[in-house]
Amino acid sequence: MTPGQAAARSATVLVVSTRAAAGVYADETGPIIRDWLIARGFATAEPIIAPDAEVAEVLRATLALAPSLLLTTGGTGLSPDDRTPEATAAVLDREIPGLMEELRRRGLAATPMALLTRGVAGVAGRTVVMNLPGSRGGVRDGLAVLDPILDHLLAQVRGAGDHS
Repeated sequence: MTPGQAAARSATVLVVSTRAAAGVYADETGPIIRDWLIARGFATAEPIIAPDAEVAEVLRATLALAPSLLLTTGGTGLSPDDRTPEATAAVLDREIPGLMEELRRRGLAATPMALLTRGVAGVAGRTVVMNLPGSRGGVRDGLAVLDPILDHLLAQVRGAGDHS
């Protein structure tokens, strides 16, 4: 990939947290994801912070902008308000279950709580979408899963790239 191609890639970070949206605390996961994306040549704005109740609406609005990649953080657990996986599944054309299986496997090495993430990953139109947990460790695990395959994944979604 040439530097010009890398710069043309766009990504959006969506932080799903009612408390962060209300200013109760500062989100710490969105900046980690954004910095990781920028280091990989993605054009990306500041993370969007949305309350749990608005995740479906914000997901649809974000996908209408057709970024190459949409990473969410938060709302993947079992709290009564956690609805990120359901909202994401509703907009996906195809799921990529292996991404989440590997995220849970890696997380399990550090904490048994990794088994409780219900996140999903897949493709909506030409956008790759992946739900990351709302913890810094869960985010780092998810980014580590994506790191070696991201360029190939995005090329496949665009209809390019080697399939071997």
